[in-house]
Amino acid sequence: MTAWLSKKEVDAFVKANPGLKGVDMLVPDMCGILRGKRIGVEAIDKLHEGGVALPGSTYLLDATGQNCDTIVYGTSDGDPDFNCLGVAGTLKPVPWAHAPTGQVIASMVTAEGDPFFADPRFILARATQPLVDMGYTPVTAIELEFYLMDAKLGPSGIPNTASSPATGQPQTTTQVYGIEELYEFEDFLTDVEDACVAQDVPADTATAEYGPGQYEINLHHVDDPIKACDDAILLKRIIKGVARKHGMIATFMAKPFSERAGCGMHIHLSLLDKNGNNIFAGPMDQEIGLPASKALRHAIGGLAATTADSMAVFAPNANSYRRFQANSYAPINTAWGVDNRTVSLRIPRADEKGMRVEHRVAGADANPYLTMACVMAGVHHGLTKKLDPGPIEKSNAYEKPVTELPLRWWQALQTFGESKILPKYLGAHYCETYAAARSFENDAFQAQIPPLDYEWYLRTV
Repeated sequence: MTAWLSKKEVDAFVKANPGLKGVDMLVPDMCGILRGKRIGVEAIDKLHEGGVALPGSTYLLDATGQNCDTIVYGTSDGDPDFNCLGVAGTLKPVPWAHAPTGQVIASMVTAEGDPFFADPRFILARATQPLVDMGYTPVTAIELEFYLMDAKLGPSGIPNTASSPATGQPQTTTQVYGIEELYEFEDFLTDVEDACVAQDVPADTATAEYGPGQYEINLHHVDDPIKACDDAILLKRIIKGVARKHGMIATFMAKPFSERAGCGMHIHLSLLDKNGNNIFAGPMDQEIGLPASKALRHAIGGLAATTADSMAVFAPNANSYRRFQANSYAPINTAWGVDNRTVSLRIPRADEKGMRVEHRVAGADANPYLTMACVMAGVHHGLTKKLDPGPIEKSNAYEKPVTELPLRWWQALQTFGESKILPKYLGAHYCETYAAARSFENDAFQAQIPPLDYEWYLRTV
């Protein structure tokens, strides 16, 4: 159950931040985009007394901010307001703001005080509860990849990789794990680190990734999946805000460049029993060469079985599907293996305490709460059905036939809409609403005529 912001916490924050101009109330929508209102200091007590009014449709907008005509929420139902309350422990300063500003994550409640059905934080809580009921505590960590771009777009709106303040030049080669590449944007990364400290976002590792101008920042493992996703959504806000302060754009698009690596969101997951023991650890498994339990295999089996159903969440927009290409470190099937980055479900080499699954399917553009909810659903499904994932993949998983996953947006939405498993965890009404809303954006996107149509067909057909 969500712990709400208290008057004591609000008063302490106002006292610790003299000259405070307002607080950004943050509501993560279906697409993972933060929406909300800026609350003036004179109205800040609304965050814990009664709440701040916001339309319920705010959670169900498309990526352009439009109401979706395919669902009843929005103009069809009169767009009624519901109250949003601040979440305890999330009221923090915004270090990159020009004037003293705070921010707080908020969740929506009905008139009866129940969670609003479309709040992604509630969806995740619902999907996690079956594992909690089994006596398990999920321990999760999220890794996010992103690109740094010049604030000024190039011809035809095409972005350019940001020029380094240190060299005055953009990066042009793939220097994965390069140390000098970290120093080329040292001031930016230092400000990100400082903002994470100020907002209690537990980031620990920054690396140069596989594309020029691409970076990854990792978050600590925490024993609360909702907190892990709060951290992820706030880390994205930090990175974007600090980049803007430095005259750059940070993008989490899944595939901003056709010829470069895409951006993924990797989730690491283990389960602890009531005694704090990792249930994925066990006697030495001869096939995988690690101290792994049958529960680990069952969890992987469930994740593999639900991946196709979940693709519309893992890859939520048109650009998302451009990431899934062979030999691109973006998985195109449900293979699993040990320390193998070509598979969807990777088992990092670890001791018994660190035995875990790394889920590598989702793009950095995915809603972390909904992605985590689908992961929780898959794990519980596998454990209860005792599913077997089959043999591990020891070589290049891209060489396996691509027959398991819907790798086109419309196919993924159709598969999601036909799922018999996910509605049990995410809620049938939410699944119906999500599929209809995302189909609205898919149809709108397909109705546009891109420049490539004219280049290829104007004079040739």
